[in-house]
Amino acid sequence: MSLPLIRDATLDDIPTITTIYGDAVRHGTASFEIDVPDEAEMARRFTALVDNGFPYIVAEVDGALAGYAYAGPYRTRYAYRFTVEDSIYVAPQMHRRGVGRALLSVLVKESTRRGYKQMLAVIGDSSNSGSIQLHRAAGFHMIGTFEHVGFKFDRWLDTVLMQRELS
Repeated sequence: MSLPLIRDATLDDIPTITTIYGDAVRHGTASFEIDVPDEAEMARRFTALVDNGFPYIVAEVDGALAGYAYAGPYRTRYAYRFTVEDSIYVAPQMHRRGVGRALLSVLVKESTRRGYKQMLAVIGDSSNSGSIQLHRAAGFHMIGTFEHVGFKFDRWLDTVLMQRELS
C-alpha cells in the first residue's frame, strides 16, 4: 500500500464520501446519526462547509478514495468563529493503515493556515479508542466525557471531547 495522497475534496467525491459515511452511520458509533443521508444531502453539507471557507479533504490510496475529513464550525455563535470541530471518516477496509493520521495532520495544518485557533474533536462513544488515540497522537488533550448523551444500537453512548491549540 502506498502512502495516502491528500487533496481537496470535490463534488465528484460525494458518491464515495456518502458510501464511507453510510457505513459509519449503519455500523459504528463515530456518528450519532441514525439514518444514512443520501448523496444530495451529503453534497449540500459539503457545499455549505466549502462555501464558508472550511477545509474539506480526501485521502486517496492507490487511486481509490480511502477516507475524508473536514473542519466545521464548533458552534454557530460569532464568538466561536476561531474554533473548529474536526470530522474524520475512513473506509472500513482502510482502518489502521495511517489514513486517519494523514487526514488529521493535513486538516490541522490547513485549519491553522486559514486562521483558526482551536480544534475540537467530539468523539462518539468513549470506547472508540482508535479515534481517541489518533487525536492524542496529533497533540489533542482530553477535556472530558459527556456520559450517556446518545442512544444508538440499543445502548447509551458517551461523547468524548478533546482539544488542540492550532497557533
